[in-house]
Amino acid sequence: MHRIARRPGTGGRVWRALLASAAALLVLTTGASAPATAAVRVPDGVIAGVAVFDRQTGTFTEQLDSSAKFRSASVVKLLIALDYLLGRAPTYSVPAADRARLEPMLRGSDDAAANHYWSANGGSGIVRRMIDEVGLTDTDPPPAGQEGFWGYTALSARDTVRIYRYLLETAPAPVREFVMGNLRQSTRCATDGYDQHFGIAGAFDRPWAVKQGWAGSSFPAGTCTTGASSAGTSSAASGRSPASDAAPDAPALDLTRPALHSTGTVGSGDRTIVAVLTLHPVGTSYGKAYTDIGRLTRSLNVPGGTAPAGTWFGTWSDHVNVRRDPSTGNPPITQLPAGVEVLVGCQRKGQAVSVPPYDNDWWAYLPQYGGYISNIYVSSPENKLPNVPECSGS
Repeated sequence: MHRIARRPGTGGRVWRALLASAAALLVLTTGASAPATAAVRVPDGVIAGVAVFDRQTGTFTEQLDSSAKFRSASVVKLLIALDYLLGRAPTYSVPAADRARLEPMLRGSDDAAANHYWSANGGSGIVRRMIDEVGLTDTDPPPAGQEGFWGYTALSARDTVRIYRYLLETAPAPVREFVMGNLRQSTRCATDGYDQHFGIAGAFDRPWAVKQGWAGSSFPAGTCTTGASSAGTSSAASGRSPASDAAPDAPALDLTRPALHSTGTVGSGDRTIVAVLTLHPVGTSYGKAYTDIGRLTRSLNVPGGTAPAGTWFGTWSDHVNVRRDPSTGNPPITQLPAGVEVLVGCQRKGQAVSVPPYDNDWWAYLPQYGGYISNIYVSSPENKLPNVPECSGS
């Protein structure tokens, strides 16, 4: 694969990179960071790299193995988008054809768009340019022999914080507004049919902006029913190709365990940057990984973040439908990842649902989905959930 030349207008980018590197080094060496606290709860079997940076105070409130390298999965799409946009200097205008790719890539984690730009803009050269531009220290292009797999880019939690700090504090305003504006419009259903509102998006009320990542052969096809236009697609450049679990070993980079990452900002004015990178035991289901990264993220000290009201419950069964009202009369809004933990806001009686030998006419309202699931699929011994209020007007 050929290397592309540095594009015009990059002299200022090199200078900004030096400033960004110096600023990052200052933050990381002057006592501004704090060690992980006992409050950080990493579920059994999960490997995690965590960094939480409060921009208001200029300090880390959490760090856990923040320099550890993980395969980025779709988080590298931040670098792909940033590289493209910086190449549009000095106007940073985005033609309609590119907007039609970049917006789904940032909002819905579209793989086809990432494949396009990875191929068109030099593959690993994108990562090398952004290492220099942003001042990244733990980031590497995909390993030798795997250069086509953008999802094999190595990335750490602290480098992820650096990327967001660059976007928010250094990048030209049109670049910042384009990227962050799209991350604020993250869709629950990714373009490949996965429910991507785990981690940050489930742990905190808006405002937030997120870019998530996931990869693993034990994750079945996504069941989110809106926007699932490219389910099952893969190519030589796909970060989620089934070949990922058969890749050769790479030093310091695990390409085998399922990965689930949640990154972004939380709070008014993008106050706090959160990066949670996780690996899970081989064979872990998507719903289990989704639940585990949610529990970990909810345990973090995130200034400016507000936990949503409600009670978390486990669920069981595959393809549990979320309905607009407590009945099966209307088409489902979406389907839950199998066995995922959900936030219940209230409950009400509705149509009786039967899963022999059980019957249940209570339904749980899930505020983060804007719909109901039958209580028969909630992991609780009683038909009516304990300590959950009845929905008003029921």
